[in-house]
Amino acid sequence: MTPQSDEDEVWRQIVASFNEPSADSADDHPWPDSENLPSEPARRTLERDGDEPGAGGDADGATPAGDLTGAADAVDAAGAPAEDEEGHYVPPPPPPLPKADASTRIAWAALFGGPAYLLLAVLLGWELQNWALFAAVAAFVGGFVMLVVRKGDGPPGGSGWDDGAVI
Repeated sequence: MTPQSDEDEVWRQIVASFNEPSADSADDHPWPDSENLPSEPARRTLERDGDEPGAGGDADGATPAGDLTGAADAVDAAGAPAEDEEGHYVPPPPPPLPKADASTRIAWAALFGGPAYLLLAVLLGWELQNWALFAAVAAFVGGFVMLVVRKGDGPPGGSGWDDGAVI
């Protein structure tokens, strides 16, 4: 036999036994019993220092993880806050948005106002005059062009010949 025919035979065996249960499986599922999930999930417990068995938790003196009322203000023996309180990042409030000048506000109004007028006219069945149609389209195009021109992707003025890393 050639190595290719051996590989072909092994491949045929794999394909033929694809849906058969494994050798170490007692049920009719095709995976080993060691990969089965337990019927009841394991319960995480949290033991507190100084708690006596049976004082508010399970029989072993532990409190179920789902029943941690008041755990947020738990303090350990050294007086440090509980682990739930440590390590949380609270970001600073964001800076206020910059105030837009009049030409930017007019450009935004034209960009959205032209199509809004056309949509409103169509929905309400208004008969559009040629000059109104031209003005709405011109407002949209003009607002778009004004915002693109004012975007200013160039380097800041007065920064010299070497900007370094511009972000």
